[in-house]
Amino acid sequence: MKEIHSPINKDNKLKAFLKCKDYTVSNEFFSIVEDSESELLITTPCPNLEKLSSYYESEDYISHTDAKKTLFDKVYQKAKNYAIKKKIKLIQKENKKTENKNLLDIGCGTGDLLVAMNQQNWNVIGIEPNKKARVLAKSKLGLLTSNFNNFEDVYPKIHESVNAVEEKFDVITMWHVLEHVPNLEEYIVLLKQLLKPNGTLIIAVPNHKSYDAKHYGKFWAAYDVPRHLWHFSKKAMHLLFQKEKMRIEKTIPMKLDAFYVSLLSEKYKTGKSNLIKAFWYGLISNMKAKRTKEYSSLIYIIKNT
Repeated sequence: MKEIHSPINKDNKLKAFLKCKDYTVSNEFFSIVEDSESELLITTPCPNLEKLSSYYESEDYISHTDAKKTLFDKVYQKAKNYAIKKKIKLIQKENKKTENKNLLDIGCGTGDLLVAMNQQNWNVIGIEPNKKARVLAKSKLGLLTSNFNNFEDVYPKIHESVNAVEEKFDVITMWHVLEHVPNLEEYIVLLKQLLKPNGTLIIAVPNHKSYDAKHYGKFWAAYDVPRHLWHFSKKAMHLLFQKEKMRIEKTIPMKLDAFYVSLLSEKYKTGKSNLIKAFWYGLISNMKAKRTKEYSSLIYIIKNT
């Protein structure tokens, strides 16, 4: 097995943290190790790129569909529409330009955010590796989306094919995507290169320091091994972007995530959804986070300096 190192400091020692099961696709077990100096957790072994795609082949990946078949589907889609409205406000707030506004959404899913932002007069580009989601996105907005192994391969195609978007972006968004990226250090370097000077990077990731993560332990759904290769803390995020001279200006909680993650975690732990328990532990997590600021998921507003 390939030796792994911390992307923050290769000299930092890694120690065993816990072992998790892939409940979504393979039922295989993966280890999570910890860089205790940075509070970054790393999934090991990391599947190679060819095999990694097979771990996404599941109907349970609702973010890759517009499904409304079950009650859970309908609730998810309503929550997604609510979240999109919040995202629009956030993006507009972080960029005050009145014209020629360029947005890149990495992991755009079925394209709903890009449709909404295009209606707000933004030039939009989406990248989505999942074929089913990509087809839906294209049908909504004729997006250029492309299968990719790394961003370096994709970007020239975007630049050549979409004349409406300049070489650099005012805003790049990654909503629960960074934890999936195999080559983390290289990816952050590319993100910086793609941002305009003083451009804004908006990244949402799960937070393993949250109460719900600690409560559910190896059953915490946001570990989602092996699709989630990295498990971030606020400290780890600051250190990662600081290396590339990018500054985290603020963090914003994603309070609904505590309930969604708790619902899945209950199912992994007990085999049942346990709606009441899930709601209770999601509520406790958010209440405790008022004091600790350690919410289940956090949005990071990052400036290119």
